[in-house]
Amino acid sequence: MPDVFVSNSKKNISVNKEEKDSFESHNHQALSTFSYYPNNVDFESRSNDEKIVLLLRQHVIVNVKWVLIAIVMFFVPSVAKAFGVFDTIPNGFELVITMAWYLFTMAYALENFLNWYFNVYIVTNERVVDVDFNNLIYKRVSDATLDNIQDVTYSMGGVVRTVFNYGNVFIQTASEVSEFDFLAVPKPDRVVRIINDLVPQVKKK
Repeated sequence: MPDVFVSNSKKNISVNKEEKDSFESHNHQALSTFSYYPNNVDFESRSNDEKIVLLLRQHVIVNVKWVLIAIVMFFVPSVAKAFGVFDTIPNGFELVITMAWYLFTMAYALENFLNWYFNVYIVTNERVVDVDFNNLIYKRVSDATLDNIQDVTYSMGGVVRTVFNYGNVFIQTASEVSEFDFLAVPKPDRVVRIINDLVPQVKKK
């Protein structure tokens, strides 16, 4: 699996002073959901002179549902034992069933965490990249150059999304993939503004 989040020392980027200040003042944290000019970040198809402007994940609050489910699943064997569900089962089988349930619970939690962590949206100074991570052996990467972007909009509705400031960003393009959906990303208004500022710079070249 390609390393999307570790810098490659072989790729040197020459930047002006203003861009250098941006890189140095925006350190990328491992679980960041909104990273502006992140450092120590790379992806497999980036060119030598391509700079990552945004690295986005879904807002961390989207994890609340599966975290709560995992917590409930963790206590299921204890509740089952308290209600005498295992009374008619030999002790050896009770242990096997309990261990199997905990393994299933851990697998459920790990799969959901990895799906959140590795499903990322990247905006560079040249293109937008959508990495869809489905499991450990399958992913889909779609991209479109900034000069193919025709329209960028966002939606943010509901109390929860308004309070936590996250929403969906929709990018219409003239490329093979006609629309990119950045779902449940933090600060969608700022994402749209950054992309809209980048597009004219690319089209002028």
